[in-house]
Amino acid sequence: MGLQVKIRIVGRKNGGEKWLDQSYATYESRLKPTNLDVTTHWHKTDEELMKAATSDESKNHKVILLDPLGKMCTSEVFSDNMYNWLEIGGSRLTFCIGGAEGLPKELRESTNKNDMLSLSSLTFTHQFARILLMEQIYRASEIRRGSGYHK
Repeated sequence: MGLQVKIRIVGRKNGGEKWLDQSYATYESRLKPTNLDVTTHWHKTDEELMKAATSDESKNHKVILLDPLGKMCTSEVFSDNMYNWLEIGGSRLTFCIGGAEGLPKELRESTNKNDMLSLSSLTFTHQFARILLMEQIYRASEIRRGSGYHK
């Protein structure tokens, strides 16, 4: 069994445009030869997201919130952090992305600020944030492997 990464997101799976799905599928395909298994779990409400994140935490999985209040980092630092988080979480890591209104306040307030990550100071749709995250997960694996993808 390899390393398992979950992306938990509030929104509708079919709410995006075709190019969003194609973009995500590109990185999903590129990750197939690695030992990283990335899955997306869609939640209809903030309450469902909070319940799922709490459940993952109770199983000692590392949970990281994507939030504008989180810390920004370089791709190299993200790569190091991601593999450290996987080690801490027993090869299990969960990223949470909020819906149109962002993450639920209760979830943000119950999380250590060190467990919050910002992809950018810009605002993105939750569907686009998922693609950016997926690309960074792939990039992190390539940095770890030492390939020429990350220059």
